[in-house]
Amino acid sequence: MTTKSFGRNILIVAAVAVILVIGYSLLYAPDRRTDGQKISDAIHELPQGADKAARQLEDRTPADKLKDAASDAGEDLKKATNQQ
Repeated sequence: MTTKSFGRNILIVAAVAVILVIGYSLLYAPDRRTDGQKISDAIHELPQGADKAARQLEDRTPADKLKDAASDAGEDLKKATNQQ
């Protein structure tokens, strides 16, 4: 292994590590919405159901929101294909 390829490998590993740290910090950032914003979001979700509206009142990280969106999409798909 040459010094040039070793240096390139170290640079790639460092870049991947930085991307992972930034991604983790973005996904698990605290919820910074005000109470008014939470209530507004809950009101907008009322047509989709009271449970989805109540979720908007909780402190949730972006990762929690992604998980909920994926779960909701799965439920909608089951309803659309009549697999209740």
